[in-house]
Amino acid sequence: MRKLLLLLIGLVVSLLLYLLLWPVPIEPVAWIPPEQPGLTGPYAENNYLSDAQLYPLNGGYGPEDTALGPDGLIYTGLADGSIVRFSPGNSGALETIVNTGGRPLGMKFNFDRLYIADCVMGLLYIDNATAASGHRVELAVDEFEGKKMIFVDDLAVASDGTVWFTDASTRFDLENNITDYFESKPSGRLFAWDPESGQTSLHVDELGFANGVALGPDEAYLLVNETMRYRITRYWLTGAKKGQTDIFVDNLPGFPDNLSNNGEGLFWVALIYPRDLLVDSILPRPFLRKVIMRLPEALRVSEPDPLGLVIALDYEGNVIHNLQDHTGHCHTITSVNEEDGYLWLGSLTEPHVARIRVPD
Repeated sequence: MRKLLLLLIGLVVSLLLYLLLWPVPIEPVAWIPPEQPGLTGPYAENNYLSDAQLYPLNGGYGPEDTALGPDGLIYTGLADGSIVRFSPGNSGALETIVNTGGRPLGMKFNFDRLYIADCVMGLLYIDNATAASGHRVELAVDEFEGKKMIFVDDLAVASDGTVWFTDASTRFDLENNITDYFESKPSGRLFAWDPESGQTSLHVDELGFANGVALGPDEAYLLVNETMRYRITRYWLTGAKKGQTDIFVDNLPGFPDNLSNNGEGLFWVALIYPRDLLVDSILPRPFLRKVIMRLPEALRVSEPDPLGLVIALDYEGNVIHNLQDHTGHCHTITSVNEEDGYLWLGSLTEPHVARIRVPD
């Protein structure tokens, strides 16, 4: 009996030592998030997105972003690295044009050149992307100051051809992005790539998981989603504030992913997951987060209830549209792009692209 008791005590002590002292891959810092707004007021619950039309991907999944090509086709990238296209009028005809060999996320057309933010391969492009065949993936940039970029995420193309793009984290890649959240030490960056010179310049660093990026009206500024800070940061490109940053919108009700400018007074923002009160409560406690990181993944990471959440902000940051789905029909939305009176919705996990009419 005594031996059994000693064995149990030894096991308990070993477990405590493991939970308290075992090395973990994070160096967490304390951050006190603002009090959650919840799905009330301008974010009141609704099911507008439950009527979205779904475009199946024939066994593929994860259409993180979409882009309307000059040929009138919708282009998207899938989890297996494929770049595919289809006609909005024929959801059954899916054509694969190329495979990046990585994981394509954000994408934008500049005339017939398709730019791709690939979190594995870097910033890529395909010339003559709308051609019937002969597509070839070209590398724009995949490193800065001799160090490989590990999470190129989204991009925007300026009128002069400059490609603005984000590197979400210098610490953790896509497979370990939740670890970046547990660490809560901002390391995201905003870059500009010049297609004429091939030069890459760093403009903003220490962003809280730099994600979606969009140009503002008259290209006076850029907006960058800070996913792990529940906010949108503005970087000024012209005027007295050129080179400075400020907060465009703070304390969002979820994790902002991609965003886009419809060119008519609205920024569309995709919120991939709602915020969680329990998770917010551990962010001010670095030591507790290290303990949690020592738990098995099944105990520390759980999928939230499926929720589709999209908002539209005017150029002053006011919420104009609030579109949701609580039925499970349309969820984990990563991108929203307005084209010809419709919203095209991407997802990191779903086996389809979704489309719905822009609300009045």
